[in-house]
Amino acid sequence: MSTSTQSPATQNELVAQSPIIIPDPPENPNPVSVHPMVTRFRVGTNCPTERLNLHVSSVSPLPKSYRDAFSDTNWKNVMRDEYHALIKNKTWTLVPRPLDTNIVRCMWLFHYKYLADGTLSCYKARLVANDSTQLEGVDVDETFSSVVKPDTIRTVLGLATSRHWLIHQIDVKNAFLHGDLSEIVFMHQPPRFWNSVHPDYVCLLQRSLYGLKQAPRA
Repeated sequence: MSTSTQSPATQNELVAQSPIIIPDPPENPNPVSVHPMVTRFRVGTNCPTERLNLHVSSVSPLPKSYRDAFSDTNWKNVMRDEYHALIKNKTWTLVPRPLDTNIVRCMWLFHYKYLADGTLSCYKARLVANDSTQLEGVDVDETFSSVVKPDTIRTVLGLATSRHWLIHQIDVKNAFLHGDLSEIVFMHQPPRFWNSVHPDYVCLLQRSLYGLKQAPRA
């Protein structure tokens, strides 16, 4: 008896020519459907549909200038509120522009105020003086600011605890605007809020304003 030996190349050719056995598809979990197409729903591999509740809030972007801010209703309203607060507080009086006198420039700053959970609380617009345009000895002298010492805070809290006092915290709105100025400071009118009758007048500051070098002291 003779035994025939096939070479490895011949064995590979036989494997390549052998038919491929395709397994039967899984049992249809939905026998009502008789459509021959195999779908994920029929074989039970479909994923549940995720339903998302998306809430889109329209937050006005931070303006790059007062012109951009005035074209947005949200920022425009807070600018007017800030301006009216300054006028109500009698922060300045309009006077004719004096000759050979330094006039401090001012600008608007914008930012958001958030709640503790990170949600938007309100828009904030603040008129600040540009202290780089102040001249020492002319419209600014002393610039120190009083700072409370940590030892004082610990003493007060310790005294309140030992005597069972109630402790409250308050936030003074526009705190810097309640300081009286001892120097004579002239400032340009706020951008976009020029007086229509006297657009060439300047503001003679009666109260301190954010940005002034002497504002913390005042």
